[in-house]
Amino acid sequence: MVGDLLPQLAAVRVDRVEAGGDLLRITARTRDDAEAACPACGQVSDWVHSRYERHVADEAVGGRPVVIDLSVRRLYCENPDCEKATFAEQVDGLTKRYQRRTPALQKVIDAVAVALAGSAGARLLSVLHQALSWACVLNCLMRVALPARAVPRVLGIDEFALRRGHRYATILIDAVTGERIEVLPDRKMETVTAWLKDHPGISVVCRDGAGGFAQATTDANPAITQVCDRWHLWHGLAEAATSEIRAHSACWAKAGPPLREGTRAATTRERWQQVHQLLGAGVGLLECARRLGLALNTVKRYARHTEPERMVTAPLYRPTLVDPYRDHLRRRRAEDPAVPVTHLLAEIKELGYSGSANLLVRYINQGRVEADHASLSPRRVARLLLTDPDHLREEQLVLRDQLAGACPEMTALAAATTGFAALLTPAPANADALTGWITQVRAADLPFLHAYVTGLERDRTAVEHALTLPWHNGRTEGVNNKIKLLKRQTYGRAGYRLLRQRILLS
Repeated sequence: MVGDLLPQLAAVRVDRVEAGGDLLRITARTRDDAEAACPACGQVSDWVHSRYERHVADEAVGGRPVVIDLSVRRLYCENPDCEKATFAEQVDGLTKRYQRRTPALQKVIDAVAVALAGSAGARLLSVLHQALSWACVLNCLMRVALPARAVPRVLGIDEFALRRGHRYATILIDAVTGERIEVLPDRKMETVTAWLKDHPGISVVCRDGAGGFAQATTDANPAITQVCDRWHLWHGLAEAATSEIRAHSACWAKAGPPLREGTRAATTRERWQQVHQLLGAGVGLLECARRLGLALNTVKRYARHTEPERMVTAPLYRPTLVDPYRDHLRRRRAEDPAVPVTHLLAEIKELGYSGSANLLVRYINQGRVEADHASLSPRRVARLLLTDPDHLREEQLVLRDQLAGACPEMTALAAATTGFAALLTPAPANADALTGWITQVRAADLPFLHAYVTGLERDRTAVEHALTLPWHNGRTEGVNNKIKLLKRQTYGRAGYRLLRQRILLS
């Protein structure tokens, strides 16, 4: 009966089962007529030396932890050349050498340790009626053997932070299956190069735009095909497009609230004049920074713009309680330009307005009532220009067309983003199309996109492979996202060895 409920006891003789309190204790012994193999030489023996009792914990039954008091034999090894004189017999599925848990229970503990580790794993095991400390759970985790993995043909590589801004590690995966291959202790080129040299057979490496991984791959084997990640290409274009949109806010913001003409705008124009006067006189950027007392990057930003108006940002207002009633206020002010604010306040209160009169006065004085649309941020404008038109609502399409036609530069920017989006679907013809796209961007007055194009040309081969070959680094980015979860589960205190173990086993 017990053997049917607990099949791991089928090979032994059960003498007694005691269910007392919160513990189920089973007394059993191995059979006298069974043979056992020596763990050193494999010689089978039934020559009994003695018996001793082992206490083995098993999975809980009926909400009670199980302890098996098992009497096992110690046998002589009958091989005269064997280094072992005696050995203890093991029962398949019930005992293992130097273990006080059954393999089934150890498998449960290992699974919990891999999933949760530390204190969280210990708390879950207590619900499963197994009392282990967090240190014991970590020890079990570190003893789990890592599976042997073949070197992939297509490798994905990326970095992740062990301690942000201080220490980083490198994750290597199979870019086709997503299988974790290895975790390197740092992101140095020498470390990556040495690993690649020790693992021949890799023909493709998918990476981001980091120059360190590119150089490491080239140093290890110049014949490896390097593929830049398409998501990073699009993300870089989006950042450059946002900077261009911010520089042309004076153009696309005309349909919204009027631009600020305060002290900040005057200071911006004055500094632009100073920088360009010095540059026109042949003064270098570094000397301009010294003379004007500005940071070098600030001088570069002023020098990049051909007009001071491109540096005056559009007003950015937060959503207010008045926004739902803007159309009503605009219609009433068009019908009666002299309508008092108190009358407008009373009307919109009847419509459900719950704000103050002061908020309404500020809203009107800021020019937000007469605006064709609510105030937009450069990031929202970028989102409209970078989103597939098929995924926009009708009113969003109308606004997008208005923004794209605000000035020739915005029109060129909209065309450039649409053209590059078409290249992100891999096709053999994309290599030639990329050359045409770069020529188109170079011909437009888009300095931030020019800088982006310079970066593309610096890594041109990997970029062309990204636009023509089917591989990408998306699975590596997904693994990186899961690594963040593993780090949070240990409150950021896990070291490299523990993180590596969890990453490769997860």
